[in-house]
Amino acid sequence: MRVCERSPISVLCVLPDLREIVFVIQSQSNSFHVRQAERRRADLLKQAHSLTELHLLLFYYLTVVLMILYFLCVLSLSHSFGKNSSWIVFLEEETNVKMNKLVQVLTKFDTNKEWFLGKPLHDEESTIIHHYAFAENPSIFKYPDFAAAWAVSAPLVVRLADKVRNEPLKSDFTIDLKHEVALYIWDNGNGPHLTAVPELCTEPEDSPQTQHCATTLSTEPPPCGEPVNKEDIFVAVKTCRKFHSERVPVIKKTWEKDAFSLEYYSDHADPSIPTIDLGVPNTERGHCGKTFAILQRFLSSSVPNTKWLLVVDDDTLISLSRLQVLLSCYNPSEPVCLGERYGYGLSQGGYSYITGGGGMVFSREAVVRLLNSGCKCYSNDAPDDMVLGMCLNALGLPVTHSPLFHQARPEDYARDFLAHQVPISFHKHWNIDPIAVFNKWLKDDLRAEASDGLNKSAKTEL
Repeated sequence: MRVCERSPISVLCVLPDLREIVFVIQSQSNSFHVRQAERRRADLLKQAHSLTELHLLLFYYLTVVLMILYFLCVLSLSHSFGKNSSWIVFLEEETNVKMNKLVQVLTKFDTNKEWFLGKPLHDEESTIIHHYAFAENPSIFKYPDFAAAWAVSAPLVVRLADKVRNEPLKSDFTIDLKHEVALYIWDNGNGPHLTAVPELCTEPEDSPQTQHCATTLSTEPPPCGEPVNKEDIFVAVKTCRKFHSERVPVIKKTWEKDAFSLEYYSDHADPSIPTIDLGVPNTERGHCGKTFAILQRFLSSSVPNTKWLLVVDDDTLISLSRLQVLLSCYNPSEPVCLGERYGYGLSQGGYSYITGGGGMVFSREAVVRLLNSGCKCYSNDAPDDMVLGMCLNALGLPVTHSPLFHQARPEDYARDFLAHQVPISFHKHWNIDPIAVFNKWLKDDLRAEASDGLNKSAKTEL
């Protein structure tokens, strides 16, 4: 074996004269995710010792949900490996690969043709997170579940590389990368549809139903500690006077009791809730002024000195006990900004940001660096999450994505995608019973269940 190094890609060459499969591990720059990806890399290498026609690649990219980096990666890979490799297989940190079975599966397909392989997901109804695509029949379009791994054949890689080179990406917003990648490959019917591969699975690796599977989800707990103490999380809820009687009662009936330190911030001080007026007038959209006032208050002596800040909307539904488990994987002394990540203008040098509705989590260190930088709103009604994203990008601070946070309702996500998650949050009360949604998706009958679910079940997607 020899090791070939190329920044920011580390290439591990196994018997380089027989290169057939390139593995790309989707990861992030946060130290926890780097460790997780290294564990996956080590497992692949261990299996590769018994095989001869594999070329392993570990690709740490800083922004896992950014389409532009995906296809720049494909462009680079086509030049580096296109002549000698037949497949590029993308997998996530928690994706277990049974290499022998995966090789057997891939040999069923003619490598001279364009193939786009994966476990298909589909929408039950048109959804905002997919820009209401295929509104008349949303279930007709299939896109891959990244957790099960997905693969593209060399001819398709070469054509995609040419397309990226000759046609700049046009999307302003990157919301759900797996759907947007499938749309880009399909290319309005000029490219291949996703081909379903039953052996690409998202069942737990120890399930008796996975004997046929080439991929599964790991049941091994991530190397994290005990759940963080509830005393270490300060919760800030953004609301306004008109929602005091409509949305705030939902929080009080569902997840407020699980918070140790929580404050409601409004344009009107209501002692019955109570709410705090930060002196920022309410705006119909954006709420940047209010959010930055919350960041400043978090660092003041007016609230407890905690390690973590959670900022949510008044129509956010969230499991704080599950959040406590997730945060055990992150170091609060690092500048951590965590949630569901979106992107804006990425093909033109834009930025990623934590979308606010699903909940934005900041370590104290991240808040200190943000405010010390002089970052501020250009107006009170500027989009707070996007302004924060611009500031973090300017500071070179990473935005860490977790698919357990959700900007939309459960109905807006594919059923099979949610089936292997223990979700942390959802957002919006529109056309749903929010208390029923909380009880179905986020309520833990016993406090220990959240820890057990996230640490021992294959439904994690940390």
